[in-house]
Parts: sequence; structure tokens; C-alpha cells
Amino acid sequence: MGVGLVWSLLSLTVLTDGSPWASELHSAALLGKQLTALAGPADAVLAASPEGKILAGVNIDLALVPASILKLLTTLAALEKMGPDFRFKTDFYLDPQNNLKIKGYGDPLLISEELKVIADHLAAILPTVHNLILDDFYFEQPVRIPGRGASAEPYDAPNGALCVNFNTVAFNRINGRWITDEPQTPLLPSVVPKIIASGLARGRITLAADSIEALEYTGELFRFFFHQAGMHVTGAIHRGRVDPEDTFLWSHQSGQALNQVVAELLEYSNNFTANQILLVMGAEFLGAPATVDKGLQVLRAFYRKELGIQTGRIVEASGISRDNRVTARAMLTVLQRYEPFHTLMRREGRQFYKTGHLKGIRTRAGFLTGADGALYRFVVIVNTPGRTTDSFMKVIEKRRLED
Repeated sequence: MGVGLVWSLLSLTVLTDGSPWASELHSAALLGKQLTALAGPADAVLAASPEGKILAGVNIDLALVPASILKLLTTLAALEKMGPDFRFKTDFYLDPQNNLKIKGYGDPLLISEELKVIADHLAAILPTVHNLILDDFYFEQPVRIPGRGASAEPYDAPNGALCVNFNTVAFNRINGRWITDEPQTPLLPSVVPKIIASGLARGRITLAADSIEALEYTGELFRFFFHQAGMHVTGAIHRGRVDPEDTFLWSHQSGQALNQVVAELLEYSNNFTANQILLVMGAEFLGAPATVDKGLQVLRAFYRKELGIQTGRIVEASGISRDNRVTARAMLTVLQRYEPFHTLMRREGRQFYKTGHLKGIRTRAGFLTGADGALYRFVVIVNTPGRTTDSFMKVIEKRRLED
């Protein structure tokens, strides 16, 4: 079907739509012409009414690289299947040799503030322990995320069942001395060589090329907070498993429910958190150990069967892989289901949105609030290098405000 025919059919449809965008044939046709003029052959854009009727669209069935707007699909699946009140956990055991065992279940927000809460609680009942034994076997290792590189950039942080601070550290250099750039997190001596190797004077890097390296840092940070709370760790840090004879002490529930985790994920577009959710979701529904394949089975079933989308390809959860493909029409279906959760997205004026960025790729999807409070949908997927989503959004917002 040619572009002209597409616009003809859309115009006939929107005449009776009754929405601000579709008050006149001329308005819809003008919007369509403007968007068509902006779009390249590797770009897709659509605007839709609160009821989901497409008011204007270009290449809406072309499967393109979505970048981080794919996180809307991942988080929608998690919110619907696990529930917005779902909480991640971390369990603690004491073995017969007075070793404290910590079993992780993939909590993506096991951050310094949570570690302090944990340390204060356990120090009150355990004044001294021998070794710290870390059990990260809830995730099958190695965890290989398609598209994840081996750089020190935070977006390449490796996933694991027992990770702290997103497997990253924030630092600064003042008067020739390395210091933490987060008051709640100490700068442990073991991380300084990697900071120096990064060549940065200030920033955030991942300290772990793999899960074992990440686990070592997790143990060191736990030990720091235990000592600070008054618990003495007399031995070393090891990787190991919880055994049947171990005494269960406590299950720490994350301080934030899933909906809060999602809001933070969308705010900072955190790849690590998105794939942690994928892995945990796989284990929740298909059993431990968590694997990328199990997570993808759950996510793809949600995409194909529950959303009814038969186009595209999903290879991981964050959008970091260029092998992901979705259409603008598919993203519109995701947005339709996302409406109850739209306030979890970043907000700017009347817009609730998620963006995506890869080299040569720019994407944006979300909602525009109308004068009547209704939520209009938009999807912009730009796969033409050198282009941005800005020009498309200016046209969409201008037409909405004028109509």
C-alpha cells in the first residue's frame, strides 16, 4: 500500500474519531504530510488517539531497532505478570562453622542504603562471624546478554544474582586523591586500580568484567557495612552455596516494590536493571536457576500471546542489542497496555515518555496529555544515522496543541 493511500484511509477514519487531533480532514492530512516529509526509509512514526486509533503514521509495520524503548515491553511484562507490589529478596543463613551465608535472588536495587539496613539488623544478633560466603547460584553463570560489551561503561555492567550498586562505583579526584562521589558508598582500596585504568578524573564505571569479579566487590562492601554496624568478620570472603544444615536467619525484602524499581529503571534507562528483571522473571515462572533463555521465553510469550504481536524479534530486555526489532504498531500495543503505569515514565510538561539511544539510532515513545486529560500515544523510531526524534515530536506536539 502506497503512502498516499495510507493517508487517505487514515483521513477517512479520523473524520469520525472526535479527538482533538482529528477534528478535520485537513488537520490529519497535514500531520501525515509533515511526518512523511521528515521520515527516511529506515524511520517509523505514529500518533494515536486515546482509544488507540492511528491518526497519522509512516512505516508503522517496518521492524526497526528500538533501542531503550524496548524497556517499556520488559517492564510491562514484569508489572503485569509479577505485579507492581512484587519485592526482590536477599536471604541470610548461619552455618555450623559460624560463617554468614548470603544468598542473592537478583535484587537490582541492592544499593548501599539497603546494605546499611541489612548490616544494622544482622549486627544486632550476630556480633561476630567467621567467613562471608556468597551464594549467587540463583543465576546460572555465565550470564551472557546479547549486545553487552566488555567496557567499563555502566551500560555494560554484568548481571548476577548478588550484585551491589548496579555493579558500578562513582568516584572523583580532589587534590590528587581519589574519593567516592556518593557519600553513602565508601571507595574501597581494591577499586582504585580500575579507576586509574579508566583514565577518568570523575565518573561512574563498572568494576566487573564478569560475575566473579563483581561478587568479590559485593563481599567487600558487605564486610565494610557489617564492620561499620559493629559486626566483626574474622575470616575471608568466599563463593559458596547454602546447605540444608544451615540455619535460616532472615529474608531481607527490598525497600522498593517493583513499580518503584521500574520508575527508577525508566528514569535512568538502566540496562543492568532491565536484564535483572528479565532473569528473575524467567526463574519466577520457569524455575531456578535463572537464565537469559528462560527470561526470554517468558517475555516472548507475553509479547506474542498476551499482547498478540507477531512481528519483530526480541533477543534481550534492555534494548542494548541491535538484533532487537519492533514495529511502531507493536509499540503502540505496548503503550495501550501501559496506560495504568504511565506515571512511572519520565515526565516533561504534558509528556510521559521513554527514549532510546544507540549509535545512529534514536527512539521515543509515550503519551501526550490532552486538554481533556486524555492520553494520546506516540512512537518515533529513527534508524537513519544523523537524525533525531526532535523534529517528529515538534510536529506531533504542534498539531496537538493547535487542534
